[in-house]
Amino acid sequence: MEKVIEVQHLSKSFGSHEVLKDIDFSVNKGEVVSIIGSSGSGKSTLLRCINLLEKPTNGKIIYNGENILDDKHDIYAYRTKLGMVFQQFNLFDNHDVINNCTVGQIKVLKRSKEEAEEVALRYLKNVGMENYIHAKPRQLSGGQKQRVAIARALSMEPDVMLFDEPTSALDPEMVGEVLRVMKDLAETGLTMLIVTHEMGFAREVSDRVVFMDQGVIAEQGHPEEIFNNPRQERTREFLKRILKDV
Repeated sequence: MEKVIEVQHLSKSFGSHEVLKDIDFSVNKGEVVSIIGSSGSGKSTLLRCINLLEKPTNGKIIYNGENILDDKHDIYAYRTKLGMVFQQFNLFDNHDVINNCTVGQIKVLKRSKEEAEEVALRYLKNVGMENYIHAKPRQLSGGQKQRVAIARALSMEPDVMLFDEPTSALDPEMVGEVLRVMKDLAETGLTMLIVTHEMGFAREVSDRVVFMDQGVIAEQGHPEEIFNNPRQERTREFLKRILKDV
């Protein structure tokens, strides 16, 4: 399979605290990978290192055969290839929905306003938000904001979509609408890397589940292997805590 991103011997420290320890990990084209684990296990830090919101302390991140941590590499060009959806939406409050989805296209991809709006409308329709194009974020529910944030990331037409706990800031009744959109995206063959605490979603949608514990990848495999027959005691303990029926 074609590897889109490959992480080699990655570590990240904040002062004397080592958050990621010698991580080896890759994402294949068209694969949906979910990262699970307790709070503080390093899941979000790994995602933030992959898109260089955090600079790794050591290691390599290989994208299209090149180490993007080399000084000569254009990290801004690399970042345009990664769509990022955050916990807190990160929409521009002073822009309406359509502008939120076009500003990056116009400024970074140099698309015309007309082309950017056409692309944005296509993805807003995909997430069921085409009727809200002139709404401001304050007029939207949390679930609607997150769907706009997903459409905005998709409008940049990235190679990989990164999701950092995309439902954790939502009221319970809004979680389902966002997970439905993500499920639909997974079925299109989009490459997706998802940090999530939604175990049912991870089990149903993922091609591979990665369990992180104390800054290392403790175990990874097909969802059925991880959820039904985990090899590591730490994985079993985590799932017992999270899932009452395991």
